[in-house]
Amino acid sequence: MTFDSAAQPKEQVSNCNLCGGVRFTRIAHKDRYGHAATTDLCESCGLVFLNPRMTAEAYERFYQTAYRPLVSNYHGRDITAETIQAGQASYAQEIGQLIAPFMPEHAAFLLDIGGSTGAVAAELCKTFGLSGTVIDPSEPELEQAKAHGLTTIQGLIENQDLKHPFDVILLCQTIDHLLNIKATLLKARRLAHNHSLLFVDIVDFREAYLHGGLVEALKIDHPYSLTDDTARAYLRYTGFDVRRTEWA
Repeated sequence: MTFDSAAQPKEQVSNCNLCGGVRFTRIAHKDRYGHAATTDLCESCGLVFLNPRMTAEAYERFYQTAYRPLVSNYHGRDITAETIQAGQASYAQEIGQLIAPFMPEHAAFLLDIGGSTGAVAAELCKTFGLSGTVIDPSEPELEQAKAHGLTTIQGLIENQDLKHPFDVILLCQTIDHLLNIKATLLKARRLAHNHSLLFVDIVDFREAYLHGGLVEALKIDHPYSLTDDTARAYLRYTGFDVRRTEWA
């Protein structure tokens, strides 16, 4: 499938999502897939983001139809809701070992934001005896999550009005896909109680461009490109304490 990013509706970013700054430096005009994807860097805090970027509706369509084919074509292999689950389950085992010392006492409910096929949530629910909910825009991937016995919500987290408290909240390879990181983390904080656990991981933009080059580090599916510094700043601003960091 060929995805025409130029034909998609877009919206301009006028204020930095992290610090509210308005002075940006343009650092790139295309992404790793060859799509036109102008990217700015906030001169105040260093946040990197697409500007303009696709609208929420365009991103929902993108994840439902074009995302996996685009990534499959880039890597030269089939990456589908079926083929990714073994890797996701293995990744979940690593997460389980990382978060085990910090699991809240009597934890019961897990929320996986951008949880894909539910393989990660299912593995962690089995390990820690939790009931899991997965939010994701892709219907085929949520079908797999339902098969794992998980509650599913189709769509973007920014459009969901959740009120149920959760003991464990996951943003697994998801935070840079969000359209509003600050609002999502504030929402996660409202859904958490004082002893809840948030797990989040990033592709560090600084490490990525030093390793593979600037354009290689940018993706049309990543409205934001975070670093260790900007990720920590987001967490501090939204009321989370960093309990453990691990580099992979």
